[in-house]
Amino acid sequence: MRIQRPLLALLALSLLLGGCGTATKAPAANGPKIAAYVDQGVNLGGRPAPGFTLVDQSGKTVSLSQFKGKVVVLAFVDSACTTVCPLTTESMKLALDLLGPAAGRVQLLGVNANPQHLSLEDVAAYTTAHGLTRNWLFLTGTVAQVRAVWRNYGIYVKIVKGALDHTPALYVIDAKGRENRLFMTSMRYAGVGQEAYVLAKTVAKLLPGHVTVRPLGAPKILSTRKPLSVPAPSGGQVRLSPSSAHLTLFFASWAPDVQAELAALSAYGKGAFGLPPLTAIDVEDTEPSAAALQGVLSGDAGKITYPVGIDKTGAVADAYGAQDIPWFTLTGAGGRILWTHDGWLGVPELESAVQAQLARAQTK
Repeated sequence: MRIQRPLLALLALSLLLGGCGTATKAPAANGPKIAAYVDQGVNLGGRPAPGFTLVDQSGKTVSLSQFKGKVVVLAFVDSACTTVCPLTTESMKLALDLLGPAAGRVQLLGVNANPQHLSLEDVAAYTTAHGLTRNWLFLTGTVAQVRAVWRNYGIYVKIVKGALDHTPALYVIDAKGRENRLFMTSMRYAGVGQEAYVLAKTVAKLLPGHVTVRPLGAPKILSTRKPLSVPAPSGGQVRLSPSSAHLTLFFASWAPDVQAELAALSAYGKGAFGLPPLTAIDVEDTEPSAAALQGVLSGDAGKITYPVGIDKTGAVADAYGAQDIPWFTLTGAGGRILWTHDGWLGVPELESAVQAQLARAQTK
């Protein structure tokens, strides 16, 4: 099936909306079952990929044509993104791991999709924060230059009420420079591993010889209405129970101001009576390394007084409706989600919001 460029934005919307339902498992050819929300891609028919020349995070000029002979995985990534883009880049990085030695014949590229954050510092900061320094080239340029690339690849970019919206597209380009397949990243934290597997399988078919891709299991579907346990950084378990109200924060080491904000939250509940307890959960499958959390907790955040747990697969974040990092979710008795908040909040504002939502829930 050949996709016309103007239809890509519509395709992206339909794929994203399609990922909002209950996750079920669908069989993948010659592999594990794949969650229904994981995009298995659209065949692009092998037309030549539009060429471009931009600069990477080190300021070096990079052209798409210089990677002839390699399979290119090209993603459009907002350099300031804290929502879907980290899922895209983590799946790209994991796909290389799944390919093993064959990864040497693959080039990961990102093209900046944020017209307000186009500097070399912006793409370098994203690259470092997400542990991509050795894995990819993050390309940027002038507004006119990147807009030309967006247009040629059918990428929708628009700022609405101060927030950037763009097509979460990922192209696979074969060693002859032809477009092979198009993927759209789903906003599901537990989908990272399987999206990486599907991507790696696609790339493997374009490489010479027989390339084996290690299979990954389907993510678990969890619910806030049942007790959940996650490991604690120092050992043991952190439990989330639906028996009473609870406030849960989802975060990662790369979140803005993470150490100071986690430390400040130790004051939560000390100035207000009857507030539900707070638990912070690190979404590990978005982390640049297994040691990233320890780096955060070794600073000011090491003084925190509330429990910290680790969501190794992203399934807990999905169960609690997280759509960004950081993300607060307030659950009531029975595990019903009462309120969510995107981004950090000062302690007085957080306490007031929680009290208001609990009072509102009591009147229903």
